[in-house]
Amino acid sequence: MSKQIHKAYKFRVYPNEVQKVFFAKSFGCARFIWNKMLADKKEHYQLDKKSLKNTPAQYKKEFEWLREVDSLALANVQMQLHQAFQHFFKQPNVGFPTFKHKGKKDSYTTNNQKGTVAIDGSFIKLPKIGPIKANIHRSIHGLIKSATVSKSPTGKYYVSVLVETIAAPFPKTQSNIGIDLGLTDFIVLSDGTKVANPKFLSKLQNKLARAQKIMSKRALVAKKDNRKLRDSKNYQKQKLKVAKIHEKISNTRKDFLHKQSFNIVKNHDIIVIEDLNVSGMLKNHKLAKAISDSSWSAFTTMLSYKGDWYGKQLIKVDRWFPSSKTCSGCGHILGKNELKLSDRSWNCSSCKSENDRDLNASVNILNEGLRCLKLKEPLVQGS
Repeated sequence: MSKQIHKAYKFRVYPNEVQKVFFAKSFGCARFIWNKMLADKKEHYQLDKKSLKNTPAQYKKEFEWLREVDSLALANVQMQLHQAFQHFFKQPNVGFPTFKHKGKKDSYTTNNQKGTVAIDGSFIKLPKIGPIKANIHRSIHGLIKSATVSKSPTGKYYVSVLVETIAAPFPKTQSNIGIDLGLTDFIVLSDGTKVANPKFLSKLQNKLARAQKIMSKRALVAKKDNRKLRDSKNYQKQKLKVAKIHEKISNTRKDFLHKQSFNIVKNHDIIVIEDLNVSGMLKNHKLAKAISDSSWSAFTTMLSYKGDWYGKQLIKVDRWFPSSKTCSGCGHILGKNELKLSDRSWNCSSCKSENDRDLNASVNILNEGLRCLKLKEPLVQGS
């Protein structure tokens, strides 16, 4: 059965000088309103112990330059700040909203009102600025709801168009799969398939370290000359080189995760995965960098929403389930200290079978997920 979903399409845009100035003003105003509203909320609560209901409109009299940008961009900041507070109060492990800084995640969001946001050929039309040249590399189908304009640390501009569309479910394959996430192999599937860990950060780590070292030296030179970093051309050039390396790592990682998650969702009906506590695992400083590079959380999120889009089911088994220590053949469970992290295979003392650590875990994860689903026991389901 087809389902109505919201899907984002991201396009690179090439604004002219006038449009770049407008974007810079919009980024600045959106950042200012966020910081101003957040600061006033904090001050008001400290004085009266009550929540302040402030809006962008009340600041326009004092700061008239706020009228130069799209009013919907400022209204969306208010909504985003409200959501940030809701997440802080209702969701565990979510921090208090923080102030925004110039040059870090510069963006603003506007809404489509009767065609104010539209795609026309090789141009994207936005409110108050008109058509902008864009690389429309894929067609979109559905109603455009909003658009988010952003600028990357490397100076590239993008527009992410949010579309309300219909997603048709994938055909059923009558195949279920269990997934074990790892560091040696990125994933090991219960059918025996292993996907190697690309280790995007590790491959460019030396190049990144050299570039960052040069950037640090140029920052020290600028400091000795009593020059601000934004006025040091050599520092800014090197900063751009560092940003490009980070961008390459991020883009290749996202591409890999999207392809892997799409293939799994397309080829399997029920997908079972462990509900890992990634934030807790990152506290292990010996493995933190490798875990971050693997992006398990992003991969799980992709499986969740793509499964929801295309009529597949994602099940997360309890993180305390001993998937690695349980023999998938006879069900025998190893003792507390019988399996080390360095052990990649082990022999079952009960049925004498040899178990590949990761493959055995993925089979156990699949069986546990199907067992809980059949008995309707408590589990975490992707939605």
